[in-house]
Amino acid sequence: MNQLLEDKIALLPEKPGVYKMFDASGTVIYVGKAKILKNRVRQYFHASKNHSPKVQAMVSHIADFETIEVHSEVEALSLESNLIKEFMPKYNILLKDDKHFPYFRIDLRQDFPRIEIVRRVKPDGATYLGPYIVGPSVQEELRLVYDLFPLRHCKKSISGMQARGERPCLLHHVGKCCAPCSGKITREQYHAYLKDAIRLLNGKSGDLIPYLTEKMQEASDALDFERAAMLRDKLKATMALREKQVAINTNDLDADVFAVDALEDARMVFALFVRGGKVIGTHAFPLEGDGEDSPAEWLHAFLLQYYGQDGIEIPSSILLAEECAERDVIEQWLSERKRRKVSVAVPQRGTKRQLADMAAKNCKALLEKNEQIRVRSWERGEGALAELSGILGLDEVPSRVECFDNSHLMGTNTVASMVVFRDGKPDKTAYRHFRIRAEAGGDDLIAMREVLTRRLSQEGEMPDLLVLDGGKTQLQVGVEVLHKLNLSHIPICALAESDEIIYLPDQDEPIVIPKNSAPLHLIERLRDEAHRFAITYHRNLRSKSALYSILDTIPGVGDKRKRALFDAFITVDRIKTATVEELASVKGVSTPVAQAVYDRFHTAE
Repeated sequence: MNQLLEDKIALLPEKPGVYKMFDASGTVIYVGKAKILKNRVRQYFHASKNHSPKVQAMVSHIADFETIEVHSEVEALSLESNLIKEFMPKYNILLKDDKHFPYFRIDLRQDFPRIEIVRRVKPDGATYLGPYIVGPSVQEELRLVYDLFPLRHCKKSISGMQARGERPCLLHHVGKCCAPCSGKITREQYHAYLKDAIRLLNGKSGDLIPYLTEKMQEASDALDFERAAMLRDKLKATMALREKQVAINTNDLDADVFAVDALEDARMVFALFVRGGKVIGTHAFPLEGDGEDSPAEWLHAFLLQYYGQDGIEIPSSILLAEECAERDVIEQWLSERKRRKVSVAVPQRGTKRQLADMAAKNCKALLEKNEQIRVRSWERGEGALAELSGILGLDEVPSRVECFDNSHLMGTNTVASMVVFRDGKPDKTAYRHFRIRAEAGGDDLIAMREVLTRRLSQEGEMPDLLVLDGGKTQLQVGVEVLHKLNLSHIPICALAESDEIIYLPDQDEPIVIPKNSAPLHLIERLRDEAHRFAITYHRNLRSKSALYSILDTIPGVGDKRKRALFDAFITVDRIKTATVEELASVKGVSTPVAQAVYDRFHTAE
């Protein structure tokens, strides 16, 4: 601890507030709050031996700190939330950004708003419902809402359509839209539909089912069978949506239920969202960062960041599967944000405890599933690569593996591809394709010699292992190129596609890798990817050549104009269907030339 830190610690106030820790570069690496700043900040330096290794690592990087005094601990909690969101410090536990986190957005300030599905909550004053279960079910719920309520679907300007006097679309005529664009409904009537739609999406559909049943019966008694059938369909849709929401006996409870767990290095909070006594959504929140190793601290950090977001609905009850650090302060802070009493509790018995146990069980199961997926991914990637290294007799496990393949059609448009796997996974940013310059005439060996020479003559990162698609002859070409370029230290092998066997230099007998083994699957994926990449490039060149061959017959169309037309239209069919004006709009193509191109294809028809 330097003299600056000692002096600043001595002058710390005995008041609540927030502190920011900086590293030597001036970057904020940690944000925290304290009931008494002097006691809390001093603990980091005077009792550092009692801290966890991660906290000790953080303290070792602290070069300076700043404090902000506030009036209360709750005010400090609110400021801490905002600062974490602003600086995203390395040593704070951070809620990972999840783009697959769906909400329904409704801007009730508008006269005739749409219901939108969005992935981000923004501080725009709109109402956000959710989060909801990710996947097709969200779209399905929205379709059911549209079946029940004639809300507008389109994104057009209502005022603009009314000013132009546009007629309603087909959706209005089939009863799917109330046509606010033509002034057929008032703002109050439209918002009444919205109110019921919001209740349904929030799981509060209990009073809607008897209402629809009663109206259906009234229409049937009045012999209005068309309306009765429409109401019957709406009733079925409502019941279908209700069945998708897990029912629980909690007397219309509105609550968010959270459980936290960890497995290996992975930490997660699992949430159940309960509205109107039904679980309407679930979501898993992975946590990252080098913060405290206490689950109570993880939960505290999560609640602070999750409810610190703009637009997040705060229910009247928050249930936790286990204790949270400073739960009373969190409860007071949430109550102030909601401006109503919010209960944060760890239920011990009854239905609420069952909900908490459900969240905890799902959290544990999802962590185990993710770990199994991670292990399987490692076995298919790095694990398979390590096993393959042993089979090939390599001294080290290769990180960068490059595979080469050629493609041609009857000796024309010969191309080669290079695909790269890094640590057993495709690195598509490093893929390259080559157009063979030599007159290969369909000779794979000439093409292979050229592409290897061009690739290995380049500066930059060299491969740790070369894989060639072919047999002994392709391997021999590869060995010759490596020797010529003084790169014989790079391991090389060839995979014979017909028998799925591997040839190595200076070995007469090929290596047979066991069928259905991870190493074989890895090298097959590598070879198949190289083949796919080569074929795709070859087809593009062949299409371009076919186009060029036709354009060569048109007077006034030279190489530059051929390239310009190809870039603009890509295929012969698109040029064939283009008008003279469209052809002339291409840079470098005059109207007479465009007319000649048009006449060439028009006459051909």
